[in-house]
Amino acid sequence: MSRAFTKEDSWEEPVVPPRASLPPGIPNYVTPRGLALLNAEADALEAERAGLEAVTPDEADRRKRRAVLTRRMSDLAARIALAEIVEPGKQPRGKAHFGARVTLRTATGETRTLQIVGVDEADPDAGLIAFLAPIARAILGHAAGETIPFQADRLTIIAIDYEGSKA
Repeated sequence: MSRAFTKEDSWEEPVVPPRASLPPGIPNYVTPRGLALLNAEADALEAERAGLEAVTPDEADRRKRRAVLTRRMSDLAARIALAEIVEPGKQPRGKAHFGARVTLRTATGETRTLQIVGVDEADPDAGLIAFLAPIARAILGHAAGETIPFQADRLTIIAIDYEGSKA
């Protein structure tokens, strides 16, 4: 069989998973830390793309990797362009708002502290909860001392902190 009929040089667009989505009409709120993380990610992707030739000698692999990096960089640039910085320290005191560190107690007495952050900064294992997450939506706008029903539990807000100054 002639090489002319093989798929060796064919191009298949690599699949790039999208970033966590925001519902239509919802701003991309970020903390200053969240924006710094997005910018650091953009810098890392640019550096990776710049060094691609040195670490990927095969042209076909390099072309696919470049396409993936370009798509990720494009998605990231769009997310950064839509970012609306919310300074946690400038939020109104007394209630849980974006950027707040909120200490909660469950009905069984367990306590947990979480911070309400942007979608790209969210890391539930580190206590960083996206403002769109159900638990964040349940506590937003509530004050310390309030008890809120959440799923099969009741959460009591013990404290609200904005970057070191208690609300």
